[in-house]
Amino acid sequence: MGRLRALQLAGLGLVALVVALLPRFMTDFRAFQFAFVGIYFIALVGLNILTGYSGQISLGHGAFMGLGAYTTAILSTRYDIRDLWTIPLAGLVAGVVGFLFGFPALRLSGVYLALATFAIPVALISLAKRFEELTGGGGGLILSLPVAPFGLDTTPSRWLYYLTWGIGAVLFAAAWLLLRGRTGRAFRAVRDSEIAAAASGVNLAVFKTLAFGISAFYAGVAGSLLAIAVAFVNPDTFPISLSILLLTGVVVGGLGSLSGIVFGALFIQFVPLNASDISMQAPSVVYGVILLLVLFLLPGGAAGLLRRLLHPLTTRLYRRLNVGGGSVATTLRRGT
Repeated sequence: MGRLRALQLAGLGLVALVVALLPRFMTDFRAFQFAFVGIYFIALVGLNILTGYSGQISLGHGAFMGLGAYTTAILSTRYDIRDLWTIPLAGLVAGVVGFLFGFPALRLSGVYLALATFAIPVALISLAKRFEELTGGGGGLILSLPVAPFGLDTTPSRWLYYLTWGIGAVLFAAAWLLLRGRTGRAFRAVRDSEIAAAASGVNLAVFKTLAFGISAFYAGVAGSLLAIAVAFVNPDTFPISLSILLLTGVVVGGLGSLSGIVFGALFIQFVPLNASDISMQAPSVVYGVILLLVLFLLPGGAAGLLRRLLHPLTTRLYRRLNVGGGSVATTLRRGT
């Protein structure tokens, strides 16, 4: 098992190396686009903790991104706080709101919970327009353009790329460690059967609200990075459709798995844009067809495809390590 863990870490290290070297082989504009992929990656990791691991459907995560973005925008424009220092604060604000929302959501599940979370972005848009003196109303707030700190010799686009993916790597590692431990097992128990989880001693209220809080924290950080990237925030920056798009990205990446999340982020960033290029008259139709094809061909998401492709390799590896058949199956099912 020690060798297996080393192999997994080597794989993650290889991916990190590719992400670090990628900007050297792309233009500034493409680096800017991939910075957005990193932003969506962070939001999807958090949403997968909530929906994929604890089984709670959310159609309101665009609103938690909005809370994070407005926190950064208000602190930067009203109180002259450097935008980088507002990122953790934005995550905390969104995380606290998500945690508190988890309490009334305890009585809801399935479609009813989804409808309840759907009301969050609606309320956020109304509040942002109502408190114009704080949020700028419909006109929004304009932030300073992103600048690399400490005199680093790099373009703003590449700086944003490294910033988003650096934070994404840290948050991904935190989620990976969290889900491999007792908390992750409790989340999965709640997802599989709340009755069985409660009978096993899992405190449903604690872990369901905790999942909401952690997920909202990730969304808040992603929203803060989005505000820094576009240097502008208004209610239209976080439409209701964003929440639906995030849930789509989690499904495409693979529910209950972290390994395919990057593919979900790529899907969110590039498929709608390419759908518009294919058909200017009906881009939503093209996008819907592409989404249906992906779900039909990959019902387990990108993570399911990766498991199928890597299954022969991992099976041979386990045999060489003399791992028993039962342990092999159990470990394979645990994957990230």
